[in-house]
Amino acid sequence: MGTIDWAAGAGSLSAGGKRLEWAAFGGPPRGESPVIVMLHEGLGCVALWRDFPRRVNEATGLPVLAYSRAGYGRSDAADLPRSLDYMTHEAEAVLPDVLAGIEATRYLLLGHSDGATIAAEYAGRVEDFRVRGLILMAPHFFTEPMGLNEISRARDAFLSTDLAERMAKYHDNPVATFRGWNDAWLDPRFRSWNVSDVIDYIRVPSLVIQGRQDQYGTEAQVEEFTRRCYAPVEVAMLDGCRHSPQFDQPDAALAAIAAFVTRLERIEG
Repeated sequence: MGTIDWAAGAGSLSAGGKRLEWAAFGGPPRGESPVIVMLHEGLGCVALWRDFPRRVNEATGLPVLAYSRAGYGRSDAADLPRSLDYMTHEAEAVLPDVLAGIEATRYLLLGHSDGATIAAEYAGRVEDFRVRGLILMAPHFFTEPMGLNEISRARDAFLSTDLAERMAKYHDNPVATFRGWNDAWLDPRFRSWNVSDVIDYIRVPSLVIQGRQDQYGTEAQVEEFTRRCYAPVEVAMLDGCRHSPQFDQPDAALAAIAAFVTRLERIEG
């Protein structure tokens, strides 16, 4: 499996039987200080976070590690076609190896879109007392017609524009990256996908950040989380923000994250 060499700043580790790229900001972990682990969206990777991991490190003072899942960025290829429970698989079979490689005593999971769902699934399905909090940006727990329609439009754009060429700047195999995500979501069986039950088992504080103009999911996703979660939940609804708070409203997202981390550390202390 191997461990993270924080001094190197970037590298790869073995998780879930695949070689995954990672990049670290700040660190290494010290004592009881938590590490923020960032999980990207359905077409994301380490590089596509841009400068957001660095800014999270600077805003919170905590070490940050971002990694690319299999099939994304410069990580190993994924096994395709993806199963329709691929996010559950990532939570149960891959993320434990990533955290083991970091070797910290406490973690905060910060996910966006698919990554937020994976983070929530890990907290709800895997008993890991090292995970002390969740930061979920635009999470989804069930499908919505408007979101599926937007994913259909993304497929059309991929087939009719230079999207694959632009994705090739960040992913080794942009066609496989796109099809792995898009084909799963547009599978007719995926319309009934729903993992809301994991919310019932989350026992750590959470921050949910959602854009009011999110084109992939409505506030119903946030309402489901706040209604079902027994642990404390903070919500930051951002105006003028679509599916990517880290790009549409980065300062507001960073302020919410920093405030949440400060309060959480005060409670932990």
